[in-house]
This record gives sequence, structure tokens and C-alpha cells, in this order.
Amino acid sequence: MLNNDEIALLKERLYDLTLEHRDLDNVISNLSQEVNFDQILLKRLKKRKLQLKDNIVIIESKLIPDMDA
Repeated sequence: MLNNDEIALLKERLYDLTLEHRDLDNVISNLSQEVNFDQILLKRLKKRKLQLKDNIVIIESKLIPDMDA
């Protein structure tokens, strides 16, 4: 079970990751609309975005309280 300090740290990390994910989504969208865009860069950005999403899901699952079945 997480204490209040750990919960606060996780929520702060979740906020930071969500913000970075949203910003990266905007960058990817803008980059893909350009006529000549760097496909390798786009691929790297998309990979980073997926990593962020995975980390977001992990933190969200840690913040859900355990329930007895």
C-alpha cells in the first residue's frame, strides 16, 4: 500500500508524463503535415510517445486502490 508521499510523487510523475505525451502528440501531428519531413525522426517520436503511454498506464494502475475480490 502506498503512503501519501508516494501517491503525491506518482501523481506528479503522471502529470509530467501526460503533459509530455500531449506535447509530443502535437509535435508529431505538426511534423507529419509538413511536405518534406524526417521519417526517422517521426518514427522515434512515435516510439517515445508509446513509451510514455505505457508508463502512464503503469502509474495509473499503481494509483488504483487494491480491492479484495
